[in-house]
Order: sequence, then structure tokens, then C-alpha cells
Amino acid sequence: MTLSDLTGALQGRADERLAEIVARLEGFLASDADLSFQVAAFLEGVPVLDAWGGPHLGEHSATVPYSVTKNTLGLSVGLLVERGELDLDETVAHYWPEFAAKGKGSVTVRQLLSHQAGLPQAAPALTADELLDHHAAAERLAASWPFWYPGSAFGYHALTIGNLGDELVYRVTGRTLHEFYEQEIRAPHGVDFYLGLPASEEERLIPLLPMVRPVSDATVPSSSALGPVVFASRSGAIDLAGDPVSWRYGHPGTSGTGTARGLARLFAAAVTGVDGAAPFLSADTVSQVGQQQIRGYDEVLHQHDRAHAIVFQKPSQQLAFGGPRAFGHDGAMGALACVDPDTGLAFAWTIARGPWPGGADPRAVALARDLGRILS
Repeated sequence: MTLSDLTGALQGRADERLAEIVARLEGFLASDADLSFQVAAFLEGVPVLDAWGGPHLGEHSATVPYSVTKNTLGLSVGLLVERGELDLDETVAHYWPEFAAKGKGSVTVRQLLSHQAGLPQAAPALTADELLDHHAAAERLAASWPFWYPGSAFGYHALTIGNLGDELVYRVTGRTLHEFYEQEIRAPHGVDFYLGLPASEEERLIPLLPMVRPVSDATVPSSSALGPVVFASRSGAIDLAGDPVSWRYGHPGTSGTGTARGLARLFAAAVTGVDGAAPFLSADTVSQVGQQQIRGYDEVLHQHDRAHAIVFQKPSQQLAFGGPRAFGHDGAMGALACVDPDTGLAFAWTIARGPWPGGADPRAVALARDLGRILS
């Protein structure tokens, strides 16, 4: 497999079979002088695309891609399932007895990690100090009544799934999620994506730029009754992805830090293996954590075609990044990282200024899907 050097506005390397994709990326840059992105893809563990362009991001620039960070939790859970240390069908209270309070004794790990537990927020709302703590938010949530009967509905636990998952990993392993991810996944597999950016790496960090609403956009946002409760939190003005306090901590729901190359390598190491090594998840475990758990109306986001696996998002009409077994996660400001076990493609896209109104950049969604088609 031969990679060609890219030396124009688009820099990096690309497989010779990807002339169509390279031309598309060059077209993106030509039509928008402000656009800055990184894009990376591995096929069966081998790099096939590693490119970047635009005035704001370079090869080694690191960003905080918001909820793309959740992929670190999903793959950490997968490794515990792989090792037989965590059973998705066991109750959460089996590992974390205090969680059984307020009618949650029968909630399973599977339900908790697929946004079905009814805990997208506590009452009163969690503070930033609680969210950026390995145990405080989890303790509050364990003592809370769910907003719906667990299993009767689902709604995006945008931040709290990170705190709940962190505590679950701690109860199983005696290590925080951050410690487990760093020691068992990030460092051993050379993944340039961190939960808690080390001081030695801070000079690489590029702050995300605000989205720009088109003048022609007259859309009036709508929400569920629960949406404002979840997102109008007591966390104040802190940007949980952009504030240094947050990315130095590395909230596993929203403030991990790294590159597109690192995110694509993370998925490749898990599902196909990299550098000639075996993947750290077996095909059976990949099928378990990547299997769709729920689909339909999201009680928090007020969207009618949302789908989740264990932590991960599944492809949907608005997020059609791969085939039926693909899984991954997008971020509020345009980033996306995903993998399709059927094609062996691991993909990631980071962007300095995401397109309005947010969520995965449609260009990234199409690229992930089309790369799988071209290379399979």
C-alpha cells in the first residue's frame, strides 16, 4: 500500500486509491479560506489517509473535540467486557451498591451506558466542580431519582455518562477511568488522545473557534421539557470543553484532547490492531459494545432518529457515517470519530470552526461513509 505526499493547501499523505477524496478535501479548502481540519483513516490497521489543511491547524495541533471524547469511555468499557471484569447485563448496583437508591436497583450496566437510566442531570443541577471530580457528580447521581423509569425511554446523558462511567470503572478496577484509559489503552498503543492534557503537551492545543450562524438562518430552536433542565446547569459560564480547568482534568464526556490521527488510531487499535499487533478487543466484544441498544426519540435532545450502542452513537439518517455495524461518536463543534468493523475502516475528523448548527460536520460524515465504500 503506497501513500503519496500531499504538498499543496492540503498537506499530509494519502493512499493512491483516494484521488477522489483528496480532490474533495482540496475543494473544501479552496472554497473556504477559514476552514481548518485534520482527517485520518486506517484500513485494517494501516494508515490510508493522514491530512490537514487551513490556517488554524497543523499536523500536530491538538483540539478538544467535545463529545468525541466519549469514545475513550466506550472502548475502556469494551476492554473490561473483553477481560470478563464487567457484565453488561449485570445490575449497576452489583458493582456500585449505592447506585440502587431511589428505585435504581434493577438498572443494568447496559441501560446505564446506553442513555436509558434517566440520569442526564441531578436535581439541583450539578456544578462544574462536581462534574470535574472523579466521584462527586457520581455520588449525587446515585442518590437521585431518575427523570424517567429506567428502560422506558432514553435521552442523551451528554455530560453525566462520563461521570457515571468513570465511577463504574473505578468500582470494577479500583482505578479511575482516566488511569485505566492511560495505562491500558492510550500509552500502550501510542494514541495521541488524552483524558487530561499533560502540561508537556499544552503548547500544541488550539482553542476551537465559535460557530457562525448564517444570516439566512431563521430557524427557531425547539426542545423537549427536559432539554433546558439538562443543559441549563449550575456550571455557570465555564465551557466544559474549552476551559483549561476542564481539559486539564479531561472530562470523559466532553473534554479529552488530541488529534484526528490519534482518534483514528484509537479505533484501529481496538478493532483491527495497528503496527502488526492484534486488536485489543475481540470480534465478539466489538459486536457487543457496537450493537444498537436503542433507537428513536431522544427525551433530552428532542430528536426523533437517535441511536446508541454501549456509549457509542450508531448511524442514523442525520449521522450516516457507515454501515449497520459501524459505531463512534460526534462532537458538538463538528468533530467525528468512528469505525466500521465490516470494512475495517477507522476514521476521525477534527475541525477548528465547525459548521452551524453543530454536531458532526456533514462533510466528515460523508467522508467516513465514502472511504468505506471506496476502499472495501
